[in-house]
Amino acid sequence: MTDGVLLHGRYQLLELIGRGGMGEVWRARDEALGRRVAVKCLKPLGGQQEESFLRVLRERFRREARVAAGLQHRGITVVHDFGESDGVLYLVMELLEGRNLSELLQAAGPGPLSVSEVIDVAEQVSAALAYTHEQGIVHRDLKPANIMRLTDGTVKICDFGIARLAQGIGLSTKLTSAGMAMGTPHYMSPEQIAGVNVDARSDLYSLGCVLYEIATGAPPFDLGDPWAILIGHRDTPPEPPRTLRPELTEGLERFILALLAKDPDERPDDAARTLREMLGQPTPVATGTQLVPRVRREPARLPEWTRGMRVGSRASGSWSLRLAPPDRSAGLTGQWTGMTATVLAHPTSVRRGPSPEHLAVLASRHRAGLSLGRLGRWEEAYEVHSAVAELRGEALGELHEETLTSRFEAAYALARLRRWEEALAGLRDAAEARVQVLGAEHQDTLEVVYEVGICLGRLGRPAEALPLYEVLIEAYTRTRGSDHPETLRARHGRGMTLGRLGRWEEALAEAVEVHRARTAALGAEHPHTLVSEREIAVALGWLGRWEAALERFHRVRLVREHVLGASHPDALISRNDEALCLEQLGRGAEAVELYRQVATLRADDADTA
Repeated sequence: MTDGVLLHGRYQLLELIGRGGMGEVWRARDEALGRRVAVKCLKPLGGQQEESFLRVLRERFRREARVAAGLQHRGITVVHDFGESDGVLYLVMELLEGRNLSELLQAAGPGPLSVSEVIDVAEQVSAALAYTHEQGIVHRDLKPANIMRLTDGTVKICDFGIARLAQGIGLSTKLTSAGMAMGTPHYMSPEQIAGVNVDARSDLYSLGCVLYEIATGAPPFDLGDPWAILIGHRDTPPEPPRTLRPELTEGLERFILALLAKDPDERPDDAARTLREMLGQPTPVATGTQLVPRVRREPARLPEWTRGMRVGSRASGSWSLRLAPPDRSAGLTGQWTGMTATVLAHPTSVRRGPSPEHLAVLASRHRAGLSLGRLGRWEEAYEVHSAVAELRGEALGELHEETLTSRFEAAYALARLRRWEEALAGLRDAAEARVQVLGAEHQDTLEVVYEVGICLGRLGRPAEALPLYEVLIEAYTRTRGSDHPETLRARHGRGMTLGRLGRWEEALAEAVEVHRARTAALGAEHPHTLVSEREIAVALGWLGRWEAALERFHRVRLVREHVLGASHPDALISRNDEALCLEQLGRGAEAVELYRQVATLRADDADTA
């Protein structure tokens, strides 16, 4: 794979960010939804492999991808989509900003992490595993490289793509060959090494190995010979961590050793609860005390471009399959809100967090809304997203990441419906919320700001849109580089806005520069490059340079017809552009012929639809 490749006509690969034994991971852009994603591309199929093997591999990939996509937990990497393109299987996931535990260990010297970091990782990973194990799913390859610590402190488990259902749910064929051990030697459980069926307790053993390493700086059996490592897991008791690092707490050591029990029956049934007990922390049961976020003593400063923003009314709507709202007495804890600092408030009635089942149903409905949008059914997509946003707000909190995502999707659907005023209110609301939660220059915040600029342009308010594009260009240039696709997209928006303000010389200069950069990065026939060339032609026309504009319009039309087909909407727009240009040059007969061709192609396309 190379940068600029467009998978399935939707996912554009932007930058290689990782490579491993199974394939590559790319930073990418979902062109359909306008969001950043990570795409994991497995090694290409084919070569000397038998077709029967390839069929099994494809089937295993599909099953495992569907399992991974069904996982919805703050501590699990979200899987958005999967597919195959030119023999390459790919998985589309949320893009994570942070470092994995292996990288953090290297950054430490190499050496162990701080005791507080070890405990925090233990708490978050234990909670995430408890969720997946309740779904009957075992990871089977837990290791430091598969656990990410994000810049905001959230810990996420990655690569559930190799997971299989641990208990039979009607799958009669085992897709992994009998006797083949899945896992990495330093972190494999004794039962995994023996090649017998494993369950959730195997993941707990692997977690023990991971915690041992980040607590001491080395895995429990750090031997040069892989066979000796496996024998150590099977037969040798691990050295107590505190003999290697005395400052570790006794409770943390007991927890790690409990996870590393050779007999699966001796490992904890509930790792999260066991950790709290061994650390001397209270178990979160109904105590009559509500947990609320700690109040900031000073309000967070907002960036200059947010001044004058009004919080729009939250998108609302109904759906025929609307869920009954959850218990309104349910209180939230940091596990669900993502807030790390909490304080005790006045005693209240017993409160409970949202059930995993309720959140899973909301996640499923969210995906349904995305699918409706891909089908162009934006009215239904809006109703679904607005309903999910309301229910997620009740269950998780108004500023939870998933709530904000649903609010953004609802506003985006309104924009696609050309309900620009309502969309602008929703997008401004989403932008202000993301500033508060993520910061003014977080990529997700900037994504919403871009959509605000689009709405302002559509509403004929370019003077308000222009400073937003300036902010976006500055932020993307600083964080991504001057020729990054996001930077160029913001510059394209700035150029269009300058044109709307009648500043056509500046608009032309911007379009020329963006076209040059896109040609170098994406190629002359890439759709984005052609859009920039069309903007050059538009600016030339407004400046009265119709001959030069005609040359550009004609070239864009020829490429679009060659790549997309003569009846594609973009190709028809280009034919109209060229006809208009011919009219301005007094070549009416040629213009009429092009208009006639457009009408014929549209009629033919309607007849075959």
